Amino acid sequence: MRIDLHYYGGVPMTDAGNAGPVPTDRRYGNDAVIAGYRNLEHWAQTADRLGYDTMWLTEHHFQYEGYEVTPNLIQFGQHLTSITTRLKSGQAFNVVPQWHPLRLAEDYATADILSRGRMRFGVGRGTVPREAQTLGAVIASGDNAMSAELDQVNRELFEESMEVIKLAWAQERFSYSGKHFTFPPPGIPDRGATVTELTLVPRPLGPVEVYQPMSPGKTLEYVARVGHKGVIALAPPALIKQVWDGYGEIAEQHGRTLRPGQDRTLNIHTHVGRTREDAFRTARDGHDEFCRFLAPYGRFKTYAAADGFAFQPTLEQSVSEQVMAIGSIDDVVDTLGTYRDLLGLEEVMLFPDLPGLTREQMDEQLHLIAEEVLPRLGIRLPAA
Repeated sequence: MRIDLHYYGGVPMTDAGNAGPVPTDRRYGNDAVIAGYRNLEHWAQTADRLGYDTMWLTEHHFQYEGYEVTPNLIQFGQHLTSITTRLKSGQAFNVVPQWHPLRLAEDYATADILSRGRMRFGVGRGTVPREAQTLGAVIASGDNAMSAELDQVNRELFEESMEVIKLAWAQERFSYSGKHFTFPPPGIPDRGATVTELTLVPRPLGPVEVYQPMSPGKTLEYVARVGHKGVIALAPPALIKQVWDGYGEIAEQHGRTLRPGQDRTLNIHTHVGRTREDAFRTARDGHDEFCRFLAPYGRFKTYAAADGFAFQPTLEQSVSEQVMAIGSIDDVVDTLGTYRDLLGLEEVMLFPDLPGLTREQMDEQLHLIAEEVLPRLGIRLPAA
């Protein structure tokens, strides 16, 4: 099983938890952002030494609240590959409607070459109107209740952009005409002629696997139909299994017969202690800060205990519903083993990045997972 890590990439936060400031009252300056970047550099080097495969980061913009402060994942990821030996760097996820599709295609191709093939490409539709509208995407996806009516436009922009990106990567000469994009625009003069086709310079080293979050409905159908690698997170096992199997069934309908875990990735929060009490003590504030930050976006509405769109779970609810793997070494082994057997896991993104964890606490987590948890699942990382 391939073992990856996922980081939201926040600033150091010494007062995380329900007793701290409400998320919208938090405000951090550039020094705190830089300190967050230095932590990510350090954790990438720790992950590299231990043998984790890929470190994924998350794109967000204008987050003075300090939770997600890495706006350009390709640029940051290329840097991480330059200070590590073999660790790959992934984007979870490039918010495609906020990009010009050809600039995104160029930037990824450049980083793929400069990193000597150590980049992984992930894409999403976006959920934050503050970002989307400021950056010219007009809207964010309907995952946010404030923008649900514009979800279809977002979906159209995303799907056309992906067609453009993959076409530009695959063909030495290309043109494209759709509802939202036409490349090249008609009538461009160039040295006595009119431009009718384009060539992307550079193009990636080879075929690019595309990772995308999947959820029930249109997004699941699209991800499986076009052959993107589906990523699912923050749901109880029964719902994850439903989406997981649905992906395989749709892929089969479109001519792709897959192994039970092929082309799908589970993303799961993971925090380990020597005892369950130790794990709960060190995870509680970070869990609660993470949940109250994201609850208004409906991130936890799939919990069985959810009582509305903005439901905020307790740590005990996240653990009892097996949405997160938090507890003793035995607890985490049991939860990850349950998912491995349920889904036939071939890849997993472990998410250890709880707000408020110090550099030293995160290092301890990476060591405990690599040296205590994974071997009991029959997994040994290359350097562990």
